[in-house]
Amino acid sequence: MDGLEQELKQYVKGEVRFDKFSRILYSTDASIYEIEPIGVVIPKGEEDVAAVLRIAREDGTPILPRGGGTSLAGQAVGRAVMVDMSKFMNQVLEVNPEERWVRVQPGIVLDELNAQLRPSGLFFAPDVAPSNRATIGGMAGNNSCGARSIIYGKTIDHVKELRVLLADSEEVICKPLTREAFEAKGKQRTLEGQIYREVQRIVEANRDEILKRYPKIMRRVGGYNLDEFVKNGDFNLAKLMVGSEGTLATILEAKLNLVPRPKMTALCIVHFREFLEAMEATNEILPCGPSAVELIDKMIIDLTKGTMEYARRMTFVQGNPEALLLVEFYGTSFEELRAKVEAMEERLRRKGFGYAFVRVFDPEEQANVWKVRKAGLGLLQGIKGDRKPIAFVEDTAVAPEHLPQYIRRFRQILKEHGTTAGYYGHTSVGCLHIRPMINLKDVKEIEKMRAIAEAISDLVLEYGGAMSAEHGDGLARSQWNEKMFGPVLYQAFKEVKRAFDPQGIMNPGKIVDAPPMTENLRYGANY
Repeated sequence: MDGLEQELKQYVKGEVRFDKFSRILYSTDASIYEIEPIGVVIPKGEEDVAAVLRIAREDGTPILPRGGGTSLAGQAVGRAVMVDMSKFMNQVLEVNPEERWVRVQPGIVLDELNAQLRPSGLFFAPDVAPSNRATIGGMAGNNSCGARSIIYGKTIDHVKELRVLLADSEEVICKPLTREAFEAKGKQRTLEGQIYREVQRIVEANRDEILKRYPKIMRRVGGYNLDEFVKNGDFNLAKLMVGSEGTLATILEAKLNLVPRPKMTALCIVHFREFLEAMEATNEILPCGPSAVELIDKMIIDLTKGTMEYARRMTFVQGNPEALLLVEFYGTSFEELRAKVEAMEERLRRKGFGYAFVRVFDPEEQANVWKVRKAGLGLLQGIKGDRKPIAFVEDTAVAPEHLPQYIRRFRQILKEHGTTAGYYGHTSVGCLHIRPMINLKDVKEIEKMRAIAEAISDLVLEYGGAMSAEHGDGLARSQWNEKMFGPVLYQAFKEVKRAFDPQGIMNPGKIVDAPPMTENLRYGANY
C-alpha cells in the first residue's frame, strides 16, 4: 500500500489520503454496508483521474468513482481506491438555453446545478430526495429518478452525451451515432472499438431474451441497460454507462437535457383511513394527469408529529390518517390548477376514496409539504431501539394497476416473518420504498432479512416488476440479478463488464459477481 500511495502522490495534484481516519470516513455511504477502502484520491482535475486509472491498471488495484455517498444500496463502498469527484470537479462548464442543454463535471450537486440554471428558466428534471447532496455523476451512475418521474422519466432520459475515461485511461465521448459513425467506431483497434463491437454482438445475440426478460414498467434501473439498444435501433453508448454504477467507466463530463420550469403548481393532500385504500385510489388519480403522486404512511406521519422541528409543519394533516397521498399538478393559471384538483377530488369521492382533501396553492406552503416528504427517510432512521427500518427491498416496483394486490401480498410476507415496515415513495409509477424493521445486530434477524428478500424477489417476478426501480443494485440487490433477468442475460451482463473492464478493477462486486447481500454489514452480529 505504501508504494501505491507514494506513486499516486507523485502523479496526482489533488489530495491522496491513505490515513486511517480518511479510510474510515469513506467506508460507508447511506446504505447498511461498510467496507474500508484502500485509500482515497480527491482529484483536482481530469489529469488526476487519468493518473489514478493508469496506476490502478498497472497495479491491478480496484477503483471506485464516488459523488455524495447518498447510495442506499452500497454502490459507493468497496475495497478500492475511492475517487471523490465532489470537492473539486463540480463545475458547470457550459449552458445553452436555446438548445436546452448544460455541460457539467460529475461532482456538481443537483440543487447547486438547478440554482445556477434558475435565471434561464430551465432545470435538470430528475428530482431525487437527497438533492442537496446527490451529485450528477452519482445520479448518472445510478440512473436516478424522483417524485416526478411520471412526466420526466429517469436520468437516462436526460443524458445526451458523456465524456468518460475507460479502464485503460482512453478518453471517449459517448453520444448518439449515425450508422456510418458507428461502423467507423467498430473498426478502431482500441478498447473503445472493441467495446462497440462487443456491445453490438451481445445485443444481437440476446435480442429476444432482452425483449422477453426486461420488465415492461416505467421504473427499472437494475442490471445493464441493454434494452436501450433494441428499442429503436439507435446506438448511444451513454445509455449503457448510465446506471452502470461505476463498473464500466469513469465519468468526466456530462451533457444534460434541460426542461422548462413549471409555471405554477398545486398540491392536494388526500387522507385515507386504510393504507391499501391509498394504493387503490392511485389508479383513479393517474388519469387526472398529476405530475407526482407521493405516499406518506402512518409510521412517518407519527414520527413527524413527534419531532419538534417537523411537528409544526404538519398543518396539512387532518385527523389520524393511515396514509396520505400528496398529489401535485402543473398548470399555467390558478383557474386551471383549481379545475384539475376539483376534477380529481370529484373522481375520488365518486369512488368513495379519501376522507379529507387539503388543497395547497401557496408556493411556500407547498415547499413545506415537500420538506416533510423529503424528511421521511431521516425520520425513519431515528426510530429508537435495535430494530430499524432497513433498506434492502425498499426499491421494488410494479405496474401501478398491480400495486394494491402487490402491496397486500408484500405486507403478508412481512407478517409471516414477524415484522412490519415503513412505507413512502412514488405510487404514481408503482414504486414504494418499503423498509422492513430488522435488527442487524442479531444473526437470526440477518437471516430473516435474506429470507424476506428471497420471498419478495419471487413476488416481484410474479408481477413482472423490478427489484430496483431507482436506488440501483449495489451490494443490496446485485445478488438477485441472475434470478431477475435469467441466466442468459446475466451472462450477457458479465460479457458487457468484461468488454469494458477486462481486469475487473472498476467498482468490482456490483451488478455482476456480487457477494451475498448479508456480507459487509455496517452493524453485523458481532457489532
